[in-house]
This record gives sequence, structure tokens and C-alpha cells, in this order.
Amino acid sequence: MTDTARSPKYLDVSAVIEAQIQTGRWDGGKMPSVRWVAQHHQVSAVTASRALQVLRDKGLVRTVERAGCFRIPAPAADRWAIVRRPTPGPGHAATTAVAGAGFEALARREPMHVETGLFPLAPGATAADVDGFTRRAKELGVRGVFLLPSRAGGDDTRPDEWLLAACRREGLPVVLLERNLCGRDRPLAADLVAADELDGVARATRHLLGRGRKRVALVVGSPAESHADRVAGYLYALHADARHAPVVIEQDAALPPREAAARLADRVRKDRIDGVMCDAGSAAGLVAELAARGVAVPADVGVVGFGDLPSDPSAVPLTTYTYPADALAAQAVRLMRARLADPDGPPVKVVVPGRLVVRASSGGAE
Repeated sequence: MTDTARSPKYLDVSAVIEAQIQTGRWDGGKMPSVRWVAQHHQVSAVTASRALQVLRDKGLVRTVERAGCFRIPAPAADRWAIVRRPTPGPGHAATTAVAGAGFEALARREPMHVETGLFPLAPGATAADVDGFTRRAKELGVRGVFLLPSRAGGDDTRPDEWLLAACRREGLPVVLLERNLCGRDRPLAADLVAADELDGVARATRHLLGRGRKRVALVVGSPAESHADRVAGYLYALHADARHAPVVIEQDAALPPREAAARLADRVRKDRIDGVMCDAGSAAGLVAELAARGVAVPADVGVVGFGDLPSDPSAVPLTTYTYPADALAAQAVRLMRARLADPDGPPVKVVVPGRLVVRASSGGAE
């Protein structure tokens, strides 16, 4: 065959990937990026992009803005929807990432597809809007919905309530992620998979006390169940030693992050607190505000955050209780499938242990 008779390189590449699709290699959902295709097949980015476009034209893959390219799943593959409603603030990005990263990893290993844009619950959304989103999801073949509820409370909880009601009407099971619907002493609204906040805070408390801290405070800022679990774990850890009186600080969730961190730093100085536990985003702000007041971390105050955040090279490395994203997603999918098999059973809560990662902010490694 002469060079003039050869097919364009992008068609050769698309044919190889299509053959892999047919044999099930990419049934996990996420397809390779343009960069990966270019490097793996030793072609230019333009050629790789054209190869993926051929697959899109054939209806084999689709592109989701800012998320990547996804295999359109075979009919046998489970299709789920995920709805994330993290509360705005310094931990917003980390919470969203945790709620999605585990599912993305799982979708690369199992035949499933996770839709992330079917429930755009922007401010001003109505119950009728939520009904429409839910009907559309059902029409698209979604079998269940994973919901990360808001922890702001008040009116912000209503879209979560509307979504649960709409899913019940459409026969779509819901598994909650990280927390129950917001509200004090609220009955479990649906199946729930969460990090073991009680155990995590108990471990963090014992860690700070073991570093010689005499006055350790826990910061909470929401009526969410996850924060109630934190208080329980904190009090449980302190119960073993009557010398340490509990200090629970309730932050106003409506405050801008900088102002909240400044107020917390002032409280820490005023009350002579030498150990603090709070959300990782708040912890990072607290460390900066303490430094501005001449309070050294960890020499004067040890700090532990909940939920890992990308590290800032210029900041004190933060000790954190990290959430097991992969394990949370795997348990959530197992619970969803169990609920599909037994739709009438009582709601179930499953907790997954995280890991206390000790860094400089609390006094260094164990």
C-alpha cells in the first residue's frame, strides 16, 4: 500500500480506541484525555483531538465541560446521578472534590456512569424545577441519586427536601453522602454513607492532649449531623480525663471566611486555648490570623483540620483527619444497589473510618 492510500492517522487512532471500547476496556466511564491519547499513540494533540471527535460523531463517547470525555455506557451499565450542595466557604472546593473523586475512580474500575449535571440546584430553584430535573434523570436511565446535602440549614435545606420527595415519587432511591439533611435531631431521611466523624474527632482530641495541650477546643458551625458527631467524639475523648473541661465554639456560618477566622483567633487568645479542631479551610485561615497576632503554630497553639486541602507551600503543614473518598464511594454504590434490591427497608447509615495525618500544625509526626 502506498502512502497516498493510507488512512489518516487520526482514523487509525480512533479505530484502535473503538476496538478497545468494544472489548470493554473503557466501560468504567471516563475516557482518556487528549493529552493521554497523544502521548500513548505518539501523535500530536490535534490528531488525538480529531480521533476523539470521530468517536463522538459515532455516539460512542461524549464530552462534559471541565470534566473530560466519557464513554456512553452500554445499557447494562448502571447510571447514577450525583448532586453536590457544599456550603460556600474555604472548604467548598475540598468538599466537592471528595464527593466526586471517589466516584470517578470507581467508574474507571466498574461498569457505571455518574452524571453530575442533571440537578442544577442554583439559588432560586423551585420545587417544580426539582420535579423536572428528577423526571428528566429518570428518562435518561438514571437508577439512583447520590446527594451531598447542604449544611447551611434553614431555607437552604428545602431543595434537598424537594429532591428526596421527587425521587420518591419517581421511584429513584437516594443515598446521602457525608451527612443527613441539615437539622438538629433530625431522623435519618435516607440511606447515608459518611466518614466516621466521631472516631476522627476523638482521635484528634487525644492527639492534641498527648502533645501536652491543656485547653483543647472544638469549632462547629452547623446544625448538620456530621457536626453533632464531632461534638460526641470530642466529649467522648475528654470523658476519660476530668482535668480537661470541654470548650465547644459555635461559629456563625454566615460570616465571610476572613472575618470568621479573625473572630476565632481572637477567641483563642482571649480564652487561652492551646489546641483547636475545625474544618480544614477554617483551620488554614486560623493559622494565618494567629500568626498576625503573634501567636505561633504549633508552639503556642496546635491546630487540626477535618478534610484535607491542597497544601500551601508558604503555610504551616496542617494536621488533618482525611476523608476516604474511594471507600466512601464504594460503600455508597453498594448501599445503593442494596436499596434497589430492597426498596422498603428502613434507612441505613454506614460510617467509613478516615485517617489522621499528623503534620507540623499540631506538633509534628507521632
